[in-house]
Amino acid sequence: MTLEAELLKRGEHKCELCSASDELGVFEVPPGSDGSVAQCVLICETCKDQIDHPDKIDVHHWRALNDAMWSTHPPVQVMAWRMLTHLSSREGWARDLLDMLYLDEQTLTWAKSGAKLATDEKSEDTSTPHKDANGAILLAGDTVTLIKDLNVKGAGFTAKRGTAVRNISLVADNPEHIEGRVSGQQIVILTQFVKKSS
Repeated sequence: MTLEAELLKRGEHKCELCSASDELGVFEVPPGSDGSVAQCVLICETCKDQIDHPDKIDVHHWRALNDAMWSTHPPVQVMAWRMLTHLSSREGWARDLLDMLYLDEQTLTWAKSGAKLATDEKSEDTSTPHKDANGAILLAGDTVTLIKDLNVKGAGFTAKRGTAVRNISLVADNPEHIEGRVSGQQIVILTQFVKKSS
């Protein structure tokens, strides 16, 4: 059985990211894909074009990740995580889905190693990276821990020391600010009050 035939069978003849059934093709998930079923996804031409050209992304097209993110296949999970991470800096629904998405450690490492979409490139191109209280560089999608109690203005609660904040997003124009979800609310947090979780 050919690679494409195996992927067509796995994906039930639909794009594994958006469920479209036209113009399907094999996409090798970077970096270092060996071209096997375990490292490829079946995607449509629309998804491929937007992955290759992040500046042309139609955010509404990617709402289909609400279904795709629950795939049991690691390459599909990786692409869903990367696209949601890319969209999470500007779309609340993407942040919400990213908060729900769980990847095992190996799959998350793979997802982060190839997350070279526009938001990441923009944050890396700035002269001042986001750093935690210990000087560790923070990336979009990281998990951080609060190192002191923080009063959340306007929300009426205190974010407690030791709280883990998963899947953070970086505030592009301010290296001292990150965003994350605490007690169900998306808040801005000063980087000096967090430490990166290993």
